[in-house]
Amino acid sequence: MRTSRSPADGDGPAGQERRAGPLIVTEDLALLDDLLRLCAAAGAEPEVHHTVPERRADWSDAPLVLVGEDAADRCRAAARRQGVILVGRDRDDPDVWRRAVEIGAECVLRLPDAESWLADRIADGVEEAGRQALTVGVIGGRGGAGASTLACALALAAAGAGRRTLLVDGDPLGGGLDILLGGERTEGRRWPDFAASKGRVAGGALEESLPSVRGLRVLSWDRGDSVLVPPEAMRSVLAAARRRGGVVVVDLPRRLDEAVTEALAQIDLGLMVVPGELRAVAAAHRVASLAGMVLRDLRVVARGPYAAGLDARWVADALRLPLAGECPHDPDLAAALDAGSPPGAGTRGPLSRFCGEFWERALATEGAA
Repeated sequence: MRTSRSPADGDGPAGQERRAGPLIVTEDLALLDDLLRLCAAAGAEPEVHHTVPERRADWSDAPLVLVGEDAADRCRAAARRQGVILVGRDRDDPDVWRRAVEIGAECVLRLPDAESWLADRIADGVEEAGRQALTVGVIGGRGGAGASTLACALALAAAGAGRRTLLVDGDPLGGGLDILLGGERTEGRRWPDFAASKGRVAGGALEESLPSVRGLRVLSWDRGDSVLVPPEAMRSVLAAARRRGGVVVVDLPRRLDEAVTEALAQIDLGLMVVPGELRAVAAAHRVASLAGMVLRDLRVVARGPYAAGLDARWVADALRLPLAGECPHDPDLAAALDAGSPPGAGTRGPLSRFCGEFWERALATEGAA
């Protein structure tokens, strides 16, 4: 038996994108119907076999392998790989764990009890098979450098270019990026709702739960007293966000605690905003020393106006870091923010031009990788 469900079958929400899904190995028709239903709910297109596929790649390259208990003996000779799950219904089978070990399964699931967990695992397995999000962290070289402003502008520019975009507020003392975007009243989950997150977080569920503001998703802080994110929560949430692909922008505080360290570990490219002042460069040197212990690719965004004798190249050279670019002083930015316009919301102005040029370079490099 070798079958494949078509997007035309009509399973799942109307218009939902169907992506390459798990490999299912079973001849149990009742179990197969349940697994196909869970795949449809996750927007995944599975491939079904009654035994280990003849093509080795069908087994090794699938994002997830779901083996029915009836097929476990037929899969004993298959190559060992991660992401194999043994699925069944018989609670009284004393040999199930032996068979799980024989096929290298990571766990044993019983339906219908584990349906919710398995649906999330299928969705995550499909997400992991795709390209992870390009994750950019923004940090200020000194207080008031404009890191949050740049983070918001970068996220708006990416969303405006049609990229799936998630903006993460990593600074609990920053006042909330949702306010900066004008979305403080938008319904959705905030950081305190994820404080207890451990292990895997489903990427699709995360994205759908967050406020949608100006074409992007935002994970910010609420107006409560909680200012702590456990490192496990930061790790789980960012990993889920990255699995969705597109772009993730993280606004980072200048201090380095365990949660910030977890965020830095998942960032592909760091941008440090440094005003063109001697004291700002001195402060940025300390920030770079701390962040550089975790973040390998840290670059300078120099921001004018500059003190006498300084320019963007001098700032980067003084910090011994690559220059990502220069964000010139925008005399109209403060007035725009006071009027409720998010930074970089328009297509004109120095900030918008910088963000557009940055993504052109960064995404071109990503495509060539």
